[in-house]
Amino acid sequence: MYIKELTNEEFNDFTSNFPYKTFYQTPEYAFVMNQEKSDAFFIGLVDDNYVLAASLVVVEKRSGFKYAYTPRGFLINFNDYNLVEQFTKLLKEYLGKKGIVAFRINPMIVRNIYNNNKEIIYKNKHYDSIFEQLIKLGYNHQGYNDYFENIKPRFEAILNIETTPEEIFKNIDKNYRKNIKNAIEDGIHVYKGNFNELKYLYEQSKYKYPRSYSFLQDIYKHYDQKGMVDLYYAKLNTEEYLINSQKEHEELETETNDINYKIMEDLHKDKSKLINKKLTSDSLLNKYENKLITATSLLKSNPNGIVLASLMVIKYYGTVYMFMDGYDMNYRYLNAKHLLLWKVIEEYSKKGFKKFNLGGISNITKKDKYKGLNEFRMNFGSCAIEYAGDFELVTNNTLYFMYKKATQLSNITKKKNS
Repeated sequence: MYIKELTNEEFNDFTSNFPYKTFYQTPEYAFVMNQEKSDAFFIGLVDDNYVLAASLVVVEKRSGFKYAYTPRGFLINFNDYNLVEQFTKLLKEYLGKKGIVAFRINPMIVRNIYNNNKEIIYKNKHYDSIFEQLIKLGYNHQGYNDYFENIKPRFEAILNIETTPEEIFKNIDKNYRKNIKNAIEDGIHVYKGNFNELKYLYEQSKYKYPRSYSFLQDIYKHYDQKGMVDLYYAKLNTEEYLINSQKEHEELETETNDINYKIMEDLHKDKSKLINKKLTSDSLLNKYENKLITATSLLKSNPNGIVLASLMVIKYYGTVYMFMDGYDMNYRYLNAKHLLLWKVIEEYSKKGFKKFNLGGISNITKKDKYKGLNEFRMNFGSCAIEYAGDFELVTNNTLYFMYKKATQLSNITKKKNS
């Protein structure tokens, strides 16, 4: 057995028959990383010209040293200890000779799967033995992080869409279903975008994703070459919004007047129920009056409509990945993000895709500042997948010692200057 660098074609041939894979392990992602000034290449464990395991390796400079990582880990059967041992030994030697101090992996080794009630519905019975084997081989586990400290999230929300849209919609949180219906009634429409409309996504997501506009463009360009990427956005038709607001206001006003008439009709009857109904109706009427004022103002200032939310997805072997999403926080009350995500899920379900990966979440079993993010991604009927987390393996002991010292010095300098 030996390690060799694989061509894009050789790597694609291997992944086409490998059961567990991700769009992060593709030539397209390697191209993007190269343009991000990292060195990205593919390696494979070969025996008799047959590739037994493979991985994308991304090398970046840290404190003047070369450090490597493999997004979502190696493509290997982690249950085969001998195979993992051989791959680790040979890869360590191979990367060490390239002057790489260490590499980090965050493999797709599932530990547990949770439902929306935070109950474990699947526990990987092989997990402990795989974990112990990796530690025995010299991998240093970086801990069971609960948030987003590592290369990729340790938890992901994944929705099964291998069923009918009606069944999927039925399993969405009832308040979210209401939000979706309200967004439709308000005049929000979902459109498929193109490269020129990436600006919507960038402007709506730059506050939470530390990536440049050029990175977003590179992702779209490279994955679009094979039809693997789609962009969608939700837009408010401000004219429809005003018309619908007027209609709602008129209908409620008529209902309120009818209640007032019934209260005055016979003053000797007990009107407690009608009075309570009137109080509720008056409160709603005030709300609808404010909505009508807002709708009038929005049409005046935005006659061509307003783009409220956007998202980009990557399609890879039966799974749709929500790569990036964003929304205009000024209009979050309109629930465009709920409608947008639902319409995209619905479309890919109809097209025969099996899973929809809504992206990273924090540990759903703990209360934290990401509660809103977790609830949004889980309330569509998703399950939370818990992975093992990050592992680091030193490939050059001498350089690694120097790297750690340089990193410590850099951190001290940053603290002094902050």
